[in-house]
Amino acid sequence: MEIEGISHSTILKYFETLNAGEFEATSELFAPEGAMQPPFESAMVGRDAIVQYLRKEASGLTALPQAGSAVTETDYQIAGKVQMPMFGVNVTWYFTIDADDKIAFTRIKLNASPQELVNLKQ
Repeated sequence: MEIEGISHSTILKYFETLNAGEFEATSELFAPEGAMQPPFESAMVGRDAIVQYLRKEASGLTALPQAGSAVTETDYQIAGKVQMPMFGVNVTWYFTIDADDKIAFTRIKLNASPQELVNLKQ
């Protein structure tokens, strides 16, 4: 996987394992108390919570990261799209990587207007 502006192996592996449906491998990229905050939800804390969430919500999802940048030495921002079976939506992923190259925190933000979000529900 290649993402313009991103070379951090943990982040690249996150998208590779996520898209392959290897949710256990994705969760192992997180620190033991790492957290994932999906859109409109509280953060899932810990690898067990993350893998359970991914199994339930990410099946059939394809993450299409396009370009990103390092905001600081530990913080990264990546823009792209998430494709689901019935729709696609633009998103931004925010990652914080710890000293052990594990994901300490990631937040996924939908980049959609209120009207686009309403249309997704229909």
